[in-house]
Amino acid sequence: MSIIIKDLIKVYKTGKSEVIALRGLDCLIEDKKILAVMGPSGCGKTTLLNIIGGLDRPTAGSVTIGDVNLVGLNDSELVSHRREGVGIVFQFFNLVPTMTARENIELPMRLAGRSHAHIVKRADSLLELVDLEARAGHKPDELSGGEQQRIGLATALANDPPIILADEPTGELDSVTGQYILHLFKRLRDEYNKTIVIVTHDQRVGQIADTVMTIVDGRITGSVSGEEFSARTIVSAGSASSRS
Repeated sequence: MSIIIKDLIKVYKTGKSEVIALRGLDCLIEDKKILAVMGPSGCGKTTLLNIIGGLDRPTAGSVTIGDVNLVGLNDSELVSHRREGVGIVFQFFNLVPTMTARENIELPMRLAGRSHAHIVKRADSLLELVDLEARAGHKPDELSGGEQQRIGLATALANDPPIILADEPTGELDSVTGQYILHLFKRLRDEYNKTIVIVTHDQRVGQIADTVMTIVDGRITGSVSGEEFSARTIVSAGSASSRS
């Protein structure tokens, strides 16, 4: 499902001071593609993700998903959007510590009122997708960081949303585990037709993305294809190697 963003502005007010997080963003996030959003810390990347995910409201502008403008939704409609329209993957996993891996995956479906039979079947399928059937009965503190992130991804997919949003999903993982998570994102695009937005500092994300967009100080400063980004990364790495 495509996402059209027009003139997006977000201003945070703290007392008498104002912080402008987004300054009139315009972009199209294409259906069934991966968009990597890069830029320095504090540039507005996570704010953008939160607005698309219905976790925050913009000060001005519009975010249209399909034929629905999120700005026009009331609080109840935004809850439905968060529950079924998008799945969110967090850097620090965001799992309920007292629940098992399976119970965490099942929770969004229970909140959405799915039948018991549907919940069991869907949880089985998602545990298989992330290759953690054998860890289904373990609580988060009994899982490695990579396993927790895989359960976090399965939980985001529980209600089969068309859009997946990920905030630094490889930030807390070692290189091998991070690469596995990126492989899962590619599968979600290629086999499950998901539209995916990944906020990241990880250059490897750009290499699996269809488009890489850079934000600085709340403005889009560049946008290139994943192929062009990968070519630039290879050239840059080669130049650094030759200097050393």
